[in-house]
Amino acid sequence: MARVIVGLSGGVDSSVAAYLLKQQGHEVIGIFMRNWNDASPTLENECPWIEDSRDAMLVAEHLGIPFQLVDFSAEYLDRIVNYMFDEYAKGRTPNPDILCNREIKFDLFLKEALKLKADYIATGHYVRKGESKINNHTVYHLLKGKDSNKNQSYFLAQLSQEQLSKSLFPIGELEKSRVREIALEIGLPTATKKDSQGLCFIGHVKLPTFLQQQLKTKEGLVVEIPKDTLLKNDSFLQPLELTLAHGQVVGKHQGAHFYTIGQRKGLHIGGKTEPLFVLQTNVKENIVFVGQGENHPLLWHLRTFIDKNEAHWVRPDMELQINETQVYMVQIRYRQDPFEAKITRSNKGLEIAFEQPQKSVAKGQFAAWFLGDELIGSGVMS
Repeated sequence: MARVIVGLSGGVDSSVAAYLLKQQGHEVIGIFMRNWNDASPTLENECPWIEDSRDAMLVAEHLGIPFQLVDFSAEYLDRIVNYMFDEYAKGRTPNPDILCNREIKFDLFLKEALKLKADYIATGHYVRKGESKINNHTVYHLLKGKDSNKNQSYFLAQLSQEQLSKSLFPIGELEKSRVREIALEIGLPTATKKDSQGLCFIGHVKLPTFLQQQLKTKEGLVVEIPKDTLLKNDSFLQPLELTLAHGQVVGKHQGAHFYTIGQRKGLHIGGKTEPLFVLQTNVKENIVFVGQGENHPLLWHLRTFIDKNEAHWVRPDMELQINETQVYMVQIRYRQDPFEAKITRSNKGLEIAFEQPQKSVAKGQFAAWFLGDELIGSGVMS
């Protein structure tokens, strides 16, 4: 049997993961990662890491496994929080969950586990791992979780073969309801605990409140764009770079960097026939462009692009060659059904052409592509 170090988050999923590994006869050690440390009461009070660490410790005691806490808050600030501030300042929309997995859980945490002579790390993610031999080399497959409502493969889209080789996902074959049942059957302290909502400071604090910790407010104009504002060709194919000349000023905002594509709430502008949605932002000019209704043509797109330096292949043996095209099922946000798209590689990167128009394609977010249940690669959209 192996020595496995489990990332105990204080939630039910990682708790059951640890239990299942112990039942399989592994030597299991629980570690809680403290990732957030902020002196401002606005955020610290809303991020219940102390409660979560206590719950993780209680689970370890219940299971009879060693437990310790590691503090990655300095690295988290550097690699995740500062990156988020920088991306939002540029008018992009980052995905901190994907970055946290790549930079913290499957990098820093993995390295910490290897120092403790671990054979593997394990988490409570709803994904599965496969393994096969290709040309006498072992290849690891990142597969969707069996529970389609909880499948979290998208969040792990930046993992490498090396990281997968050292990772276990004990609950990937289970439905969430069964995980809860197991927790109740064995009396885990976290059995009835509610699921966390992403990163603590995003889940409990409104995003603008978080961003205002570092990004200053700056009054600017909100400009409404009529639905008939199109290019000669097709706005789906070549999104129009909007300017003041394309629309009418309908209000003011406190900073274009606080808004993201497709956002509806937080505009505070009424009196319209249909709700307003953010179509584009221009942080340089500090303008937020909006349009009425979900069917506004500038809210929908037929393609996106990934720079060659941002493309990542979970399966490097399947990386596209220059001028090669492949049809995949592509996902551009969590809790979205993947859709068919063609990916073509050029000297500059990957062009993703959607089979059907997709709503609110935001720069800075990740696109991930699948063949069947297997996640093949991912990258940041630009």
